[in-house]
This record gives sequence, C-alpha cells and structure tokens, in this order.
Amino acid sequence: MRRSQTSSDIALLGIYEISKILTEPVRLERLLTGVVNVMSSFLQMRLGMIVILDEAGDPEIVATAGWAGDAKGRPIETLPQSVIDRLVATATPMVVQDIANDPLFAGASGSGGRDLKGRVSFLGVPIKADDRVLGTLTIDRVWDGGAQFRFDEDLRFLAMVANLVGQTVRLHKILAADRQRLLDERRSLEKALGDELAARGRVPTPKVGGIVGESLPVRKVLETIAIVAKSNSTVLLRGESGTGKELFARAIHDLSPRKAKPFVKLNCAALPESVLESELFGHEKGAFTGALTQRAGRFEMAHGGTLLLDEIGEISASFQAKLLRVLQEGEFERVGGNRTLKVDVRLICATNKNLEEAVAKGEFRADLYYRINVVPVFLPPLRERPGDIALLARSFLDRFNRENGRKLDISGQAMDLLKSCYFPGNVRELENCVRRTATLARGSLIQHDDFACASGNCLSALLWTGHGKRAPSDAVGDLAAGRAVTPVVARAPAPSPAPARVPAAESGAAAPLPTPSAAAALPMAAPNGPSRGSSHFSSHGPATPGLPSAGAAPSGPRTADPQTCEHAGDGTCPALGSRLTEKDRLIDAMERTGWVQAKAARLLGITPRQIGYALKRYGVEMKRY
Repeated sequence: MRRSQTSSDIALLGIYEISKILTEPVRLERLLTGVVNVMSSFLQMRLGMIVILDEAGDPEIVATAGWAGDAKGRPIETLPQSVIDRLVATATPMVVQDIANDPLFAGASGSGGRDLKGRVSFLGVPIKADDRVLGTLTIDRVWDGGAQFRFDEDLRFLAMVANLVGQTVRLHKILAADRQRLLDERRSLEKALGDELAARGRVPTPKVGGIVGESLPVRKVLETIAIVAKSNSTVLLRGESGTGKELFARAIHDLSPRKAKPFVKLNCAALPESVLESELFGHEKGAFTGALTQRAGRFEMAHGGTLLLDEIGEISASFQAKLLRVLQEGEFERVGGNRTLKVDVRLICATNKNLEEAVAKGEFRADLYYRINVVPVFLPPLRERPGDIALLARSFLDRFNRENGRKLDISGQAMDLLKSCYFPGNVRELENCVRRTATLARGSLIQHDDFACASGNCLSALLWTGHGKRAPSDAVGDLAAGRAVTPVVARAPAPSPAPARVPAAESGAAAPLPTPSAAAALPMAAPNGPSRGSSHFSSHGPATPGLPSAGAAPSGPRTADPQTCEHAGDGTCPALGSRLTEKDRLIDAMERTGWVQAKAARLLGITPRQIGYALKRYGVEMKRY
C-alpha cells in the first residue's frame, strides 16, 4: 500500500511539473522537449520521444531525450514508421517487452549510440485531441530480465502526459490559425484602404509585368515611376546590384507615352571605351578596321523611345564629355563621320555606384551628374522588403516549372528559411537560389534541407566572408570532395550612401547634390572589407560570427552621446559598449530596437541571421510587445 501510494505521488508530481512546462509562452518545439526531459526524471526510461504529425501524417515535430550525441543517424530513425502507423491507426497504447524479437522493430536504427546490456522494452501511447490522433509518445527501457516492470502504471502515466500534450498541441494549432487569419484580414484591410485612397485621388499603384512585390517600399517606387513616366525627364535609378533596375526602367517606358517606340538598353561597364562609343553613336563605313558597313548606334535605334544606360558610373572621364553633349543638345556624329544627327530619346540611367563621392574625387563630371540626376529613384534592397521574398520565390519557381515542364512546390519550413536569409545579391541571388534548389530537388516538394545553406554548402555566403581561417578556394575544394562547408557569413557590403536624401529618397523626388566637402565626408563601406569578430576568439570560446568582439565598440551606425553617460569621463560609457560582454551588447541592442532582430543587426553592423545565431548561443529569451 505504501509503495503504491509512493508511485501515485511520484506520478502526480510528474504531471504537475509537466503541466507547468506546457503553460510556458514559448515555441511548441521547446515545450515538447521540456516535457520529454521531465519524463526521464520520473520514469526508468532509456530513450523518450514525442512525434507530432502534420496533415499528411508525416513527422512535423520530433522531441527526444536520452539520445546519445555520438549516435549515427537521427533520433526518429530509432522509431520505425510501422510503429507510428500502428499507434495512429489503433489509437490505443502499445507495449513490446523485447524489441529485438518483434518484427515491427526490424527497421530500427539500433541502440541510439549506447552499448546495451539486457533486453529493451518499448511503451507507446497515441497523442489525441478531439478524438483525432495528433502524434505519438513513446519510451523504451533496458532491463536484465531479473526484475519485472509494471507496465500498467507507466502506461497510465504516459496516457495522462499524452492527454496534456494533445490539448497543448491543439491550442497551439488554433492560435497559429487565428494568427494567420488576422494577418490575412490585415492584408485585406490594407488593400481596401489602398484602393480607397486611390479612389480619392492618390496615385494608384500600377501593375507592371515582371515586378513582383506588395511591400510598402515597392509600392512607393511604383507610384513614383507612374508619375515620372508621364514626362520626358531623365531618370537615374539608384540601388544595389540585383534590385531589378532594368525591370523598373522597362516599367517607366511601358507606362510612358513612348511605349509604342523602341526600348533600347546598353551596359556601359561591359564594353571598352572605343567599342562603347561605336555602340552608342554608330560608325561610318571604313571608320576603323572591321567597319565594313555603316551602322546605327543605340541613340539612333532608340529615336522616339527610351534608352537605358546601365552602370553609367563606370564610363571614363573622356567619354563623359562626349556623352554630355548628346544629353545637352540632343545631337551627335557617328564615329568617322562629320554629319550631325539629332535624336529624340528619353534617357534612363542606372548605377549602384556612389556618384556623389565620385564627383567629390573628380572621377565623375559634376555637370554630367546634374544632367542625369534629374529624377533619382532609389530601389529598395531585398532586406528592406522581406515580405516580398515568398512572392518572389513562388514566382521564380512557377517560371522554372513552366520552362522545365515540372510541378514543384515549396514547403512552409523551406519558405521560412528563405525569409531568414540575408541575400546580399538581392532579387538576382534569390532567383539563382530558387532555380538551383529546384534543379537539384529530388521530390515534388522542396524541403528545408534541399537548400544549400541548410547543409552548409552555400558558396554564395563565402563571397561575404570576413578574414576567416580558410580561403574560398579551399572551401570549393571541400565541396568538390563531398565535404560540407560552414561559411562564416560576415557583414555584407553596405549600399552606397545616398546624398542627404532621407525625405526625398523615400518618395522618389529629386535630391540636391551635397557640396564636395560634404560628399567626401559621406560614409563609404569597404567593398569587401573584413568583418570584425568574424574569426575572433574571446576568453570564453569562439565569438559569434559577425558580433563585435568584447572590448570593442560595435560597428555600424550605433552612436551614443557621451554627455548623457555617467562614465563618459573614463571612456567606459556602456552605450558605446567598450567594456560590455558580447551577451550584454546583444541584449542592449535588442532592447534599443524593441526586440526587432533586423534593426538590432543594423545597429551592431551584422546580419539578421547572425543575430539569430547569437540569441540561440547565449540563450537570450525573446520579448514580445
């Protein structure tokens, strides 16, 4: 009687501890892991596992306890699919006294990395909610056959735990569905509000083929080009590489009265100066060796239409003077000719270069700068429009399916992985990533593990690595040999600073050119400079990649007013982070930015992915407001 009473007390205490864990406001994966760990304290178990199934009956969440770190394979492999299917189909508990002699466990991966001395028994119960099986709760134990275990008491305890877990999983699914419904409603309301504002006279967002995005920065750019397209003013598209400058230039042409005329484009950085002059202005027969016939240049070809000069900041100083005359007078001569030609061309220029600094250094003519910088339009990088990543990824995947006759889709976890990436190459890098993964996908559904970055095989990240221990060439060799590479993703090159344009840039309006002294003082990011802390090791082990090392002020735009710091006199102002630990600086940055990881990353001068790694490494609990 005393022994039974003691067992009941232990079971009651275990249920109490588990119920406390299940009421914590954390992710479901962490809750279930905590439950399995608590179970190991109240049951004589070797391995414990909770498996939550998705709508298709496949494992969605797997939480384990007792799994040896040096074991081969994954914990889920110790539980055969036939056992899960039986528990789900029968919805009743299951006991196997010796799994070695049971045919259901013929496909198990083994002992989970431990040397077993004795017989292994198995207990499993279904996790149910509203008469529907949501998953399984299983344990196994080792015994020598001498002592007899009372499985009935353990099965009752497991059934009570499974009931609590089932209700918790059901509530989490309901909350997730409600959250998605609220997001959809908010999206619908925002769309309705936008339609109402457009009906009241606001410029409607034009629908342009090839441009995918519903975020506010993209809508602002589209509204701006809808206004700009009505005139013949010269437009300067500013933005990082891969932001789609050519697509937006085409959109300006298609929305303009010149849409029936030619749209001609030329990449100025792809040609040497001698060839560039012939390409733009044309040449006469015999003007140079190989000029066998007369040829019209791009200006002539674009007569009445639009000419896009991409990478305008890369042309030489001598050619800038020749181009300036065409822009001012609208006339030019072919190479080797003496007849003046007049053209009517709408000019659109594009660049990712800091033209203001180039003007201050004398590398770019100021008069040409003023000529092409009539209406600057700043294109947002992909990191400033994360809400468009899913739309872009599905658009690229649909295009891949049409081109290759396939029917691929992408899972939710894979989409979440894409949303967490930095994509310094912007939309172009995202497209390449989707196409590469779709090409190598083995099934019809692209999973999280199909992406190269999930397995440490993403070479694109090496382009943005700081001074690590290994050269990119070594990493390429490892990948060729089948060895995974875990690149240290450092801070990507910052975009070229815009010229004092905070209010004007957001609306797409023209911004004045700063004085040479002011332009020279604009902060410029090193194109491939090393990231501080990328290979630094503190006294407590390796520092988080990209997080400023202890004892150094964090890089980036973070500033502090020494007058407001009580330690300003001795140079140890906490706001400057001079003597704070890495974890303290991380928490300080998160608190300053309202626990928004992207903002904290910009404050510390690192990437959002590195912020996520740092939060996990130091065990910092996220706060929600």
